[in-house]
Amino acid sequence: MTQAFDDETLRFYRSNAAAYAERKPAGATLARFLGELPAGAKILELGCGAGHHAEAMLAAGFDVDATDGSPEMAAEASRRLGRPARPMLFHQLDVIGAYDGIWAYACLLHVPRDELGSVLRRIHRALKPGGLFYASFKAGEAEGRDRLARYYNYPSEDWLRARYAEAGPWDALTVERSEGKGFDQELASFLHLSARKPVTAPR
Repeated sequence: MTQAFDDETLRFYRSNAAAYAERKPAGATLARFLGELPAGAKILELGCGAGHHAEAMLAAGFDVDATDGSPEMAAEASRRLGRPARPMLFHQLDVIGAYDGIWAYACLLHVPRDELGSVLRRIHRALKPGGLFYASFKAGEAEGRDRLARYYNYPSEDWLRARYAEAGPWDALTVERSEGKGFDQELASFLHLSARKPVTAPR
């Protein structure tokens, strides 16, 4: 089995879990995602961090399975939520048709380029027919590291669309762009992808 993570990046998040617990991510994109799901939908959150988004999902009445590749981050989320968040690496996702939605905010951008397709296939398989998937990435043309030594796959829109197409059929794949600053306080361009698994399999 491949390991869809970068050791140095994972060590960074394990060491900075408490600092991330003080950072609250923006919620506008999440509100739109939740608005496109049925009431009480079962959502898998990948890279839940300190649990801010999971907290909002639970408050809105959704059934949330919050996960993070860093056990320290999962522990921070568990404290915030008052319920367990699971330590889980992306390549450990191994269920079929279990979720109405999968939320991957600013986390798959750390998956090594040659392993992202495999992770996307696992995500596609884990969604129920008609399930909704959201992920965000820092845009670029070639993989690299930021000034904090974290690995980023830095994809272009065309490169990402090709990886999604390889992972399985999707309905209504949309890509939006934004600019913002992350933990390193460097201005970056972000790609926001939303896609829905077809209700019926293609013939």
